[in-house]
Amino acid sequence: MIVEVLVALLVGGLILYLVQKNKTHILKTEDGWWGAGAPPDEEEDTSIRPFSVSTTREELEDLYRRIDQTRPISSLEDSRFHFGFNSEHLQKVVSYWRNDFDWKKQIDKLNKYPHFKTKIEGIDIHYIHVTPKKVPQGTTPIPIIMVHGWPGSFFEFYGTIPLLTEPADPNDPVFEVVCPSIPGYGYSEAPHKQGFNSVCAARIFHKLMKRLGFQQYYAHGGDWGWLVTTNMAQLEPQTITGLHINFAPPPRYSPTILLSILLGRHFPNLFGFTNFDIERMYPATKKLLIESVKESGYMHIQATKPDTVGRGLNDSPVGLAAYILEKFSTWTNNEFRDLEDGGLTRKFSLDDLLTNVMIYWTTGCIIPSMRFYKENFIQGLNPPHVKLPVTVPTGFACFPNELMHAPKLWVKQKFVNLVTYTTMARGGHFAAMEEPQLMAADIQNFAKIMEEKKKK
Repeated sequence: MIVEVLVALLVGGLILYLVQKNKTHILKTEDGWWGAGAPPDEEEDTSIRPFSVSTTREELEDLYRRIDQTRPISSLEDSRFHFGFNSEHLQKVVSYWRNDFDWKKQIDKLNKYPHFKTKIEGIDIHYIHVTPKKVPQGTTPIPIIMVHGWPGSFFEFYGTIPLLTEPADPNDPVFEVVCPSIPGYGYSEAPHKQGFNSVCAARIFHKLMKRLGFQQYYAHGGDWGWLVTTNMAQLEPQTITGLHINFAPPPRYSPTILLSILLGRHFPNLFGFTNFDIERMYPATKKLLIESVKESGYMHIQATKPDTVGRGLNDSPVGLAAYILEKFSTWTNNEFRDLEDGGLTRKFSLDDLLTNVMIYWTTGCIIPSMRFYKENFIQGLNPPHVKLPVTVPTGFACFPNELMHAPKLWVKQKFVNLVTYTTMARGGHFAAMEEPQLMAADIQNFAKIMEEKKKK
């Protein structure tokens, strides 16, 4: 009798432990209301409305007037991009913007894919929805949501989308792609109330995908998109078939991570470090700390007083361009700071770079986009989602010029079901825009593995 009781208690305890353990892997959230004023009494309008990007003559005339009235200033001699965006080169970019850039032509490019808006939790959510033209017989397209970051936009994915929806290899999966604008970015309405963070964005994007009829789907993200899609995986792990990311800052510093930093250079095999890891991490501490200080000033401003600096950027197109484009220089490759032109057009066309700037300028979204930093950092350094592991199958693309290097050991500390970890041949922070073919190939490979597992 005693043995039976002990066995029952043991089994019951084990079940309770497993249930509690599973619960801790689910991020909790509650519906919000981000529209102006109080929520209406009637039910929210769930209709989906077609949308297209447009411009007016008055809009362009105002832009040109502001550009013409800018006050240039000389850069320090031989400073290149070490003090920020080089002023002499900025004048060349601005001259092109004013005299040669064809915004109407770029609008046609933006409208290449179908745009829509729908209201969720009181605000209009913008997204593009690209369905494949051809799907192999007997198969269905694989839904994927792709989420951008700052200072990017949905436009970052325009080079990657056709590679996913119209793959050259008939054996590759065919995707159906949804690219939303984070609320407060681009053509998505900005929240009117405080408290809108990455978890809120994740919850809204789940609602969006379900409104579109998807019950399970893949998710991809870099920069803020990494965090939003990670939160999506934490909120509904059964809904996300697979999570693919290309940015993964170190999780909370566990003893394993600390030991790997201290001993990894001398005992790389102990931590599974490759030569690539060693090259990116060492000589570690001093250089990495200096680089972090050099490249994180914007973050301190935006995480504390975004509205102050944002007001100036919202009034000055030249200031806005300098602020945004400097990131597309240094975050693509920090060695571009040594170049007079910042290496801007080594990886991107000036038309595409200015199109991204114009999305910010014409929507006036620079301030709400920067507020997203304050809303996320105001939770402190240890919000609930930081403590939770991600159990959803994950693929990680490790680009060599990313702001922070993430060895496989570190990624697995957070993403415990790491299916693929790919050391990419080239590329930096804006990888989907810089290296669309590499990005698409890695997403395809990850999806192939996942789909084969589903069949088995």
